[in-house]
Amino acid sequence: MLSRPTFDQLAQVIHKLRSPGGCPWDREQTHNSLKPMLLEETYEVIEAIEEGSDQELSSELGDLLLQVVFHAQIASETGRFTITDVIEKVHDKMVRRHPHVFGDEEASTSAEVLRNWEAIKAAEKQAAGEKKTSMLDSVSPSMPGLLEAFQMTSRVARVHFDWPSIKDCFDKLSEEISELETEIEKPDNEKAIADELGDLLFMAVNIARFLNIDPESALKGANRKFRRRFAHIENSLESQGKRPSESTLAEMEVYWQEAKKLEKPISGN
Repeated sequence: MLSRPTFDQLAQVIHKLRSPGGCPWDREQTHNSLKPMLLEETYEVIEAIEEGSDQELSSELGDLLLQVVFHAQIASETGRFTITDVIEKVHDKMVRRHPHVFGDEEASTSAEVLRNWEAIKAAEKQAAGEKKTSMLDSVSPSMPGLLEAFQMTSRVARVHFDWPSIKDCFDKLSEEISELETEIEKPDNEKAIADELGDLLFMAVNIARFLNIDPESALKGANRKFRRRFAHIENSLESQGKRPSESTLAEMEVYWQEAKKLEKPISGN
């Protein structure tokens, strides 16, 4: 029976692909050229998690791991760092930031763990001589907007900068809706309307956080639902020799409601 490949063997495969005489495509890649693929593989991992397929998840995690090894190989070729350095850094960080597990400190709740994490991270930066920075600096502004809002509010909630309850979030959401409606009534007011719409979406993210729901996943779920239901409209119209552009809103609404009834009931939407 053949032995299963090891992590080191995977690293050697990438090394060979990048070596002279290796793969021309792999040899051409850079950190920048690989960025779209890194992002794509991350989203495919998330999709596999949402689909609940262990086979797909193990495959997609492998593709994501490949990206990590690939970037480390590129860096090693100019002596900047190796995959061993990557592993060492994350290993040491996890041990250092979990003193309640690997040390003598105590943390009995997730909230205490997260507060300790932020305090340890701040101490690390100070010890490294870094200038004082905001705790939000670790949230990349290049993230998708929903994820950025979710991460920022999660960070500050660790130091109790948060809404007292989800009811307060709903009250604020109602306020933002009212403010948006007010701005819409004014002429030539696109900037203010966009600002208020952003505030409304921001509050929706806070509600998701209070409910322990990933807002990006929730929105993707709504997108998939919309695709399914609109496909039912298209298929129903096609059976009559019609297209959506040739139909009325009332006709399409009938099939939309039909699609809802055909789906397994999840909620009242």
